[in-house]
Amino acid sequence: MNVHETIDTKARHWASVLLEWFRTHRRDLPWRTSPRDPYGVWVSEIMLQQTKVEAVKPYYENWMSHFPTLSSLAKADEDEVLRQWQGLGYYSRARNLHEAVREVEKSYGGVVPNTVQEM
Repeated sequence: MNVHETIDTKARHWASVLLEWFRTHRRDLPWRTSPRDPYGVWVSEIMLQQTKVEAVKPYYENWMSHFPTLSSLAKADEDEVLRQWQGLGYYSRARNLHEAVREVEKSYGGVVPNTVQEM
């Protein structure tokens, strides 16, 4: 077994250990839906930057009730977006998300790109 095979074997082992741990200990979070909603995951990732999971959960649920789709967020005016973000801080995250979903709406027909090339 060469060095690369050893590293690859160890990586596969750790990946399976981590996945098993996750299956056992995962938390039920509102953005972990089935099937996964790329927009919802995106929103959660932006909200979770520099913010604890427990603090984000009610904001996420409120956000998704106001902007349930990428298209609904893209059509919203900035004042409404910032009003719904109120309390999370770092308002540039909301502005950047709003601008990004508008770009996705315009350039990709409202569908979050799923390939590296499109991103």
